[in-house]
Amino acid sequence: MTINFLETRADASMNEKPAEALEQAIREKTALVGVIGLGYVGLPLINAFVSAGFRTLGFDVDQKKVDALTARQSYIKHIESDTVGKWIDDKQFEATSDLSRLAEADCLLICVPTPLSDSRDPDLTYVESTSSAISRVMRPGQLVVLESTTYPTTTSEVVLPILEQSDLVEGKDFFLAYSPEREDPGNPDYSAAGIPKVVGGSSKISSQLAEQLYNHAIVQVIPVSSPEIAEACKILENTYRAVNIALVNELKILFDRMGIDIWEVVDAAKTKPFGFQAFYPGPGLGGHCIPIDPFYLTWLARKQGLTTRFIELAGEVNSRMPEYVVSRLAEFLNDQAKPIKGSKICLLGMAYKKDVDDPRESPSFELMELLLQRGAEVTYSDPHIPQLGSMRHYDVPNLTSSELTSEFIAAQDCMLIATNHTAFDFGHIVEHAQMVLDTRNATRDVEQGREKIRKA
Repeated sequence: MTINFLETRADASMNEKPAEALEQAIREKTALVGVIGLGYVGLPLINAFVSAGFRTLGFDVDQKKVDALTARQSYIKHIESDTVGKWIDDKQFEATSDLSRLAEADCLLICVPTPLSDSRDPDLTYVESTSSAISRVMRPGQLVVLESTTYPTTTSEVVLPILEQSDLVEGKDFFLAYSPEREDPGNPDYSAAGIPKVVGGSSKISSQLAEQLYNHAIVQVIPVSSPEIAEACKILENTYRAVNIALVNELKILFDRMGIDIWEVVDAAKTKPFGFQAFYPGPGLGGHCIPIDPFYLTWLARKQGLTTRFIELAGEVNSRMPEYVVSRLAEFLNDQAKPIKGSKICLLGMAYKKDVDDPRESPSFELMELLLQRGAEVTYSDPHIPQLGSMRHYDVPNLTSSELTSEFIAAQDCMLIATNHTAFDFGHIVEHAQMVLDTRNATRDVEQGREKIRKA
């Protein structure tokens, strides 16, 4: 049954200012928290606010997600279906695709995708359409917080003008802030509630209200002076990782040629107790943030008439890693007098990182496309992704995860490790495989059959 929270929430006094009414609702936890985008960021955020005692209303334009949640079914590994069912039983959560209900929420947290266009420019379509939907129904006393990763000035120059089409005034009638998501899927040590939250408001009162809201649900809130500082903070965090991963990826190519194991080099270097942080190479970057954020920054620099050569070079290095992996595969197959064309290649892992069910921007899709273009017979195995779905930039074949039986493994010309899931028995895989191409150092502890293993 649909609950209209506008009708069930006690109206503020006609003489009470919007900021005062909202502050009281947040303080007393009677504020309804609306989360727009029920994916890998939105659902954990709902969990954090429900756990803090707030009622929540989840919005998504994907009716399948809404239907699944309404049926008490989670589609994200680290949010269990029983958890969703408890939210509903406790009347703390409802999912809807009806964007006219945005007016019911006192606080609206925007967690929609911010992908790149085909020309690698920021695509703010989802942010803009969400902001427009809010502005059409916005009422005095609402707080809007953008959490989607984006470039500095997005909140002030994109979101704010759209919200102002409502004829309401920011800082007086409604309140706007930016607080970047910091999700780390698959990391059991850090839930949404346990990761410090940076918050920057468009006005002083907006900052204060957003800080007060998050203080209820998040372990620590770090207020900054503006949305631009918060936006730039997120870009810095992810560009830092992208640049350092590019460094070890480039060193991997060099050290491979010299017969030096890059993983052993990094493990040795990280014994230094200061001045070094370990980053590891791989088949390419994955996830929503790290492969994308540096390109936001280079796009923004071009608008300012500048070039970010260091960051662009890192992007080039990371982007070419799938090509490098395929070239190494070609070399190793050639040693066995086999071409890629017609060879049976099984990709181990389609998720972008270990032990998650998140395929966003996974380099495995680039590997699959490159192998198919070269005529390989490609299969995959991933216990977390039983069937491949559509991906924004790839023509994904209709495949289901293959069971790793001894017979199946032996029938492949190569088992290509793209993601080192704990569920994979790498000893079993190496034992029965003709050849294993390891891009993650997943076979480091396998002792038998090492002559079959190649690294890339």
